[in-house]
Amino acid sequence: MTNNDKPVGISGLAVYLPPLRVQLRDWCDWTGNSWTKIEQVVGRSFRVTGPQHSVYTMAATAVWRLIRQYDIDPRRIGFLGLGTESSTDNSAGPIILKGMLDEALTASGLPQISRACEVPEFKHACLGGVYAMKGALRYLSTDGRGKLAIVVCADIAEYARGCSGEPTQGAGAVAMLIEENPALVSVSLSNSGSASAYRTLDFRKPMLRFCDQRPQEDLRIQDFPVFNGKYSTTCYIDETLHALRDMYKRRGLCGADYLRSLRYIFMHRPYRRMPETALGYAYLAALAAGNADDRAELAVYAASAGVDPQALITELTGTADVVVLANERELNSEVFPLAAAAMHAFRNSSAFGEQVLKRLALGHDSICDFGNLYTAALPAWLAAGFETALESNTDLDGEELLTMGYGSGDAAEIIPFMVMPGWRDAARRIRFDDAVQGAIDLTQSQYERLHDRQHVNGLSLEASDEFLVDHIGNADSRHFRDTGIEYYRYAAPREIAKSA
Repeated sequence: MTNNDKPVGISGLAVYLPPLRVQLRDWCDWTGNSWTKIEQVVGRSFRVTGPQHSVYTMAATAVWRLIRQYDIDPRRIGFLGLGTESSTDNSAGPIILKGMLDEALTASGLPQISRACEVPEFKHACLGGVYAMKGALRYLSTDGRGKLAIVVCADIAEYARGCSGEPTQGAGAVAMLIEENPALVSVSLSNSGSASAYRTLDFRKPMLRFCDQRPQEDLRIQDFPVFNGKYSTTCYIDETLHALRDMYKRRGLCGADYLRSLRYIFMHRPYRRMPETALGYAYLAALAAGNADDRAELAVYAASAGVDPQALITELTGTADVVVLANERELNSEVFPLAAAAMHAFRNSSAFGEQVLKRLALGHDSICDFGNLYTAALPAWLAAGFETALESNTDLDGEELLTMGYGSGDAAEIIPFMVMPGWRDAARRIRFDDAVQGAIDLTQSQYERLHDRQHVNGLSLEASDEFLVDHIGNADSRHFRDTGIEYYRYAAPREIAKSA
């Protein structure tokens, strides 16, 4: 609630994906990986950027769509926040987007965004977008009352070819309209939960990596992270459990009863299996902290796994020293050994489908074609969920949707959303299906050359109603310097842009 008791929350969503796509079935043929395993664990496809795309062009295009799909008066926008971990300018942030948008607005005969607009950037791995949303909600509850806020989450997830993260790549942006008396969902931050802990080398992007990079045919920096897969999974699970505990405590909830009461949950999704695993652990931890009936259910999974039930309860209700794995360079070790065994038994039980998969089902199929969007992964799933609810005529009026955001390093945010009456009108404007149309499937050679920043012959992109990188500066004289600075342009509908 705001100080004047008006609810605040999200009134709209808009999605942008670059058109270039890699089908993971094809990728498996190219690399000799198992398609069955990749589909079950990762998904079906991911998007990649071309030379004319950047995190800023994707973000600006998503906001541009949001403004027009929801008939937003730009003069009322007092907060334009960017959540990203792929920004390539260490000084400017969303002001870059504001510049692009103001030019397009003027060219379209519309007023520019308010000059009295805040333009902050939020960075914490994949959680930056959630922090930006919280910042916007807090803005509306204080000095921003009566104004509009827009938050855009945009990222480019790239990994070295041949590494375990390669099939989990992705690129895209999602913009959110946040205001008083929201049309889609209301958000009460007082009912949320938070957690954070320093994890040393879970998933990092040290700037030192760039020292030896030199531009080839374009000046885009390749932002491959330093990551440790097994350890990162452990960090995700641990921080999610702590954030849930914080929310349970704030709201006086019994975790097991609360999770069972929910119909739908949306989580940060680096790949298909991760939210399933994290929610499974969350359910087991809630059983461990629950009543006698809850612990009796947990004992069934313990017996199936051959572990002592009391020892399992102690492990699930305690505090794991996760960072010791990094300090001792034992990153493949299991910090929850008993819970891991019980989780395996739980996953193979009929209850797993009811308590986990069913709650993650809304929009699940659509999001399998997105890849990892980092900060945009959670809001993209939310957009897909509302589209699915519309198509299936699912009644969400008054429903509590639980969202779980996570960022490596690491931190987690658990925030409940309450679906507003009349949400369908706002959901229809998301136009999720339109956003995913027009994909161009890449061949192996095209993908590899694009990934390695090489020229791609015969690839033409239809740039329609979106922002593009026009060129990148390289002047370094005494009186004029613009080396590395991107210059942008707005591409009118149906413009053909030859690849550089």
